[in-house]
Amino acid sequence: MRTKTIGTTGLAVTEYSFGTAALGGLYRACPRDVAMETLQAAWDEGMRYFDTAPWYGFGLAERETGDFLRSKPKGEWTLSTKVGRIMVPVADDKVPNYGYVDPLPFDVRYDYSYDGIMRSVELSYARLGLNRIDMLYVHDIGGYTHGAERNALHLRALMDSGLKALEELKSSGTIKAYGLGVNEVPVCLEVMKGASIDCVLLAGRYTLLDRSAVEELLPLCLKRNTSVVVGGVFNSGILATGAVEGAHFDYMPATQDVLSRVRALEELANANGVPLAAAAMQFPLRHPAVASVLLGTAKPSSLHRNAELTRSRVPEEFYVEANAYSLVAPPLGPDAVRQ
Repeated sequence: MRTKTIGTTGLAVTEYSFGTAALGGLYRACPRDVAMETLQAAWDEGMRYFDTAPWYGFGLAERETGDFLRSKPKGEWTLSTKVGRIMVPVADDKVPNYGYVDPLPFDVRYDYSYDGIMRSVELSYARLGLNRIDMLYVHDIGGYTHGAERNALHLRALMDSGLKALEELKSSGTIKAYGLGVNEVPVCLEVMKGASIDCVLLAGRYTLLDRSAVEELLPLCLKRNTSVVVGGVFNSGILATGAVEGAHFDYMPATQDVLSRVRALEELANANGVPLAAAAMQFPLRHPAVASVLLGTAKPSSLHRNAELTRSRVPEEFYVEANAYSLVAPPLGPDAVRQ
């Protein structure tokens, strides 16, 4: 599989990579043996960049990802995890429901400060059981996750001291790159006003359907040599399932407008002889700022199926005509579980 470089860091990532939210039990339980089989399926398909986070199963996905990578040659894989959430142990009957099934017995405390980021990294090393983390993303900072008032405090903590921690980790060689891991564009623009970052992991905002990142963020990333890793290419599933009954867009039931647009995209895909899911997965890599597309699942069969679709040929004519059916997404719903 081809690789691209993150910013100016020299850190290589495969064009398609594996995201581990589903391994943490997102919406449905993922037994350990299935998690390991799915990670191996990603490896067998040539993926060598793996992204995880403390948030995924409250540490569960980090444990499984670390256990898997420990058996692989160190020079052959790239690993990212995230900072901003610290897992705090709680009683079994106090484990919160944030959409993860059978998570580890923890709750979350947000901390984007210098001390919070350093503590988060320390805990991630312990869960991973590895002595190397290549890249760190500041996870889910932004107005949607925290609300405007609380986010102003978190953003101040990040800009005043949190970025200093990340820069120290990078300059010391502990990590090779850092950036933001979010699914909203405005906070990326806000942080990039005052900081130089290597990468943005952007979920759901540069897809076949949602082009929110096109106007300002992607041009800025090109100008700054900031790479983009794209997650959420199916926009909560609708670009994989099509406009079926019960289809979701951005964690909520799809509106009639979204359903109409996706039906049009389906018809266009059929006319061009390509699966809509294949077109959705391949779309982000057409932009020069995009280094990798994250694919996430908890089923080896789904991983192999998606990997095969990345090898399907999608005519350029499809993408030209598909522009007519794209939209800028409305705000996310209040009950979303972000990846």
